[in-house]
Amino acid sequence: PWSGRPADALRDAFAEAPLPAWNAYGWIAFEFAAARPTGRLAHLVVPRTEVRIAEGRAHIGGPDADRVAGLLAEAAPVAGTPSPVDVRVDGDAYRAKVAEAVAEIHEGRYQKVIVSRRLDIPHPVDVIATYARGREANTPARSFLLDLGGLRATGFSPEVLATVDADGRVMTQPLAGTRAFGAGAETDARSRRELENDPKEVFEHAVSVRTALEELHRVCDPGTVQVTDFMTVKERGSVQHLGSRAVGVLAPDRSPWDALDALFPGVTASGVPKPEAIEAITRLENRRGLYSGAVVAASHDGSLDSALVLRALYSENGRAWLRAGAGIVGASAPAREYEETCEKLSSIAPYVVPLA
Repeated sequence: PWSGRPADALRDAFAEAPLPAWNAYGWIAFEFAAARPTGRLAHLVVPRTEVRIAEGRAHIGGPDADRVAGLLAEAAPVAGTPSPVDVRVDGDAYRAKVAEAVAEIHEGRYQKVIVSRRLDIPHPVDVIATYARGREANTPARSFLLDLGGLRATGFSPEVLATVDADGRVMTQPLAGTRAFGAGAETDARSRRELENDPKEVFEHAVSVRTALEELHRVCDPGTVQVTDFMTVKERGSVQHLGSRAVGVLAPDRSPWDALDALFPGVTASGVPKPEAIEAITRLENRRGLYSGAVVAASHDGSLDSALVLRALYSENGRAWLRAGAGIVGASAPAREYEETCEKLSSIAPYVVPLA
């Protein structure tokens, strides 16, 4: 049992880990940051055996290394033919939610909120084959494939939420502002120019970067927080984003879990100000769970790596679904925001492989 901040519970649990050296992997749900969190908030494990792939080689460590090496040697290529999922559904309902959010923004309740929609898949899915097919077509910041506690998911995260190295250097990479990508060089270049010069997209990105800097200031030494890359275009599968990079150095009394807690959930997956945006999301949507949460890797040496769970497929209790959202500000047009969700869903929807 625990009480207080969920991040403190994770910090304390790993501080009491019986192993002198460990690596942990898992996920954190969006509701981890809710004012009154409910349901499963996180699931992290310290594996007995690890396989790390680097420079085309697999490095295996742990008591089951020989057995795992044998399994890898016998592994066959992943089979499966995708059955693309139609993303252009539920448009009226989503556009109505966007219009409601825009009205609340004009009332002064918040500046920005990410409104998402869920797309149910009417058949079981092969999560591993979907990862294999989708990874070939995507250019993520991080990709992931997990099966923990009955929840299976795979995705191609466009965005690093927080990294902390063993020396306490923190980095976050907010992406906000979107246009389609992959329609050909001429069309992609035109979309890029639109993205870089659209006042709505630039404003959405700027307020996200400002919030990320404010959050870093809460946990980093004064004078170390800075933007090292501002509003450059990042290509991520079926879309291109405006992206920035902000860094800082943890204050001596702060831990990697404090950095994650300060930046979670990503401003680009929640809104500005965050508390008001999270409250709006709980009214406008059903429970998000893993969507817009994070996949996390942490280590005994104080390092931590986390990425937003976006552009993903989810499977639990015999059901499978996709989910995507768009950043809503006062200048948002519901039709354009719906189109943005279609563009993002297209990073994974064409690669969904049915379970044989």
